[in-house]
Amino acid sequence: MCTVVIRVPADPDAPTRLLAVRDEDPARPWNPLGAWWPEPHAGVVGVRDARAGGAWLAADAESRRLAVLLNRADVSTRPEDELVSRGGIVLDAVAGRLPEGEPATHGFNLVDVDPAGARVLTWDGERLRTTALEPGTHMIAHDDADDAGTPRIARWLPEFRAAEPSADGDWWMPWVEVLRRSAELEPTDDEAIIRDNRPHGYPTQSLLACVASISPDGVDVHYGELDRPGRWGGLELV
Repeated sequence: MCTVVIRVPADPDAPTRLLAVRDEDPARPWNPLGAWWPEPHAGVVGVRDARAGGAWLAADAESRRLAVLLNRADVSTRPEDELVSRGGIVLDAVAGRLPEGEPATHGFNLVDVDPAGARVLTWDGERLRTTALEPGTHMIAHDDADDAGTPRIARWLPEFRAAEPSADGDWWMPWVEVLRRSAELEPTDDEAIIRDNRPHGYPTQSLLACVASISPDGVDVHYGELDRPGRWGGLELV
């Protein structure tokens, strides 16, 4: 149940800003932000799923493109042995190969950003659809973008919209401050962003975050891990 906050600019020459919080089973190994993939993904940096080899988030400086994947419930009846990992979707996306047809995966929300704009590709096991994100600040979790029925979005999207990223330097600090305030909630609270999903039947907890700036000039990504899964102890993004 990851969370993404994204601000799409009205000026196409201005950067798109993104904050992504990853929820995953702490027992599932991962590699931090880095260049983990050989050809044909040379030059791509991202957070790698060490078990399946794909990416949760990845960026390609040459194409000035970034993608991040959030899990989503689906209604597919396809047998498990016919399904493949969702991690390859992110690597394909930054290479310009977006999902089409009926992906052989469980459901997902794919946030795809390039200098031309930002979009969310949604697969629910029945239909693949694309939603262009209009200028402004949006929030995505396990359902549709800006879904008011998702408690954390209903509670914190107005706060993120009111927190203007800085013009330069550590532009993400106003958003990290919103994240800090959100973490005053218990991580099991439906409105929490820094989460412990175990009481809800999932083994996942918030583990790390990335911030990124995507513009015609390139892609700039920073990474930081929480001190403890599902608990706020500050967040140093480097």
